[in-house]
Amino acid sequence: MKRRRFLNQAATGAGFFLLPSGLRAGKNAPSNKLNIALIGVWGRGLAHYDSLSEENVVALCDVNEKRFPDALKRFPNAKTYVDWRKCLEQKDIDAVVICTADHTHAFVANWALNRDLHVYCEKPLAISVNEARAVRANWLTKKGKLATQVGMQRHAMTNFNRVRELVRDGAIGDLQAAYAWGNRKIRRAGYLPGDGAPPEGFNYDLWLGPSAYHPYNKDYFSGGPGMNCLQWNMFWDFGAGQIGDMGSHTMDLLWNAVDAKLPTTAEAKGEAFNPDVTPVECELHFEHPANDWRAPITVNWYQGGVMPRSPKPYIDLSKLGHGAMFKGSKGFLFADFESRLLLPYGETADMTYYKPRTVETVLPRIDHFQKQWFNACKDPGEKTACDFEYSGNMIEQMLLGLVAYRVGKKISYDSVAGKVTNCPEANELLGRKYREGWTLDG
Repeated sequence: MKRRRFLNQAATGAGFFLLPSGLRAGKNAPSNKLNIALIGVWGRGLAHYDSLSEENVVALCDVNEKRFPDALKRFPNAKTYVDWRKCLEQKDIDAVVICTADHTHAFVANWALNRDLHVYCEKPLAISVNEARAVRANWLTKKGKLATQVGMQRHAMTNFNRVRELVRDGAIGDLQAAYAWGNRKIRRAGYLPGDGAPPEGFNYDLWLGPSAYHPYNKDYFSGGPGMNCLQWNMFWDFGAGQIGDMGSHTMDLLWNAVDAKLPTTAEAKGEAFNPDVTPVECELHFEHPANDWRAPITVNWYQGGVMPRSPKPYIDLSKLGHGAMFKGSKGFLFADFESRLLLPYGETADMTYYKPRTVETVLPRIDHFQKQWFNACKDPGEKTACDFEYSGNMIEQMLLGLVAYRVGKKISYDSVAGKVTNCPEANELLGRKYREGWTLDG
């Protein structure tokens, strides 16, 4: 039995009434600190050190044993592991923070949920449609008991909710279409040839995890802490390229505003298919059904320099390297992570039709992104902005677009069954083959 659960039940049995943990003695009281496992202590893991120091880090896991000395300077009481599967068996863990390579995210997250652990997972949540669906479905059975968050930390910027308010309040009339894009161009010809044995202390086989074997090459790991993933995430077996990288951030700006769930169709076009490497130049287009406040819309993604058409020649969308555009019946809204521009048009360009919400209903600013997850771990009544339902739906759509790109045709999607209904060969691409000995549901 978990320590916190035992104390709650013991006190209740003794005749005491306990409020939720976040209200008993303050969320930051020593008795309320989480016991956390940090899985992946370098790269993105470094970005979590300061916030994690407010809790109890009881386990550190990394495939590179040479990363432990520095991590232990910050978290000296933690146990160390090279295999995340063994790390998750440590009995006193309450929650995990996942900063591993993209191709293991869904695995670690799903295993952690199976052990009733709260989960913070760096983006993307998954690199295949079936992985996204499996993790989301698992969490939905535990919703209200476990807190989840995907590391799309830009969501905490105030502009995300300001953009959502303008779209929802009708500043551009009835929403008709939405577009998002990213401008990164990271090209690779194909998987790298082997260039010798991995360095001592680096467990390369564990790094590969469930993915197909490719020989070790130091250039997969030549980036610095903040850019390391850009050396390997564009390969199909290791990531989803820009879809999983900045796509997770920029599409989030759009997704937060349009209240989309899952599309009914997906189509794509781009550069010639490479069986080793995800595309650089690519565009994805999706049809979404109506919801309770808008009609059906199209959602569109562009990357690698491909861009949607600007509605006016004097507006250069390429100036927004990672941005979004919303088309309505009475205008356009353009945005990046920090700013926005409203362009009304037609006879009602004076915006007399626009009636914003009252102050009382304006969406609140999101608190420190990881702290929001800490609070939700301690108080099941609190919500997180990018839980596994919200983020799982978003990445499932994007990964479905890559399936459409690979088959080269428009596909119809049954989102309830998780099946493509008009292209049998597309269904084979909704998942990926795992190496022997690895299972998603462990």
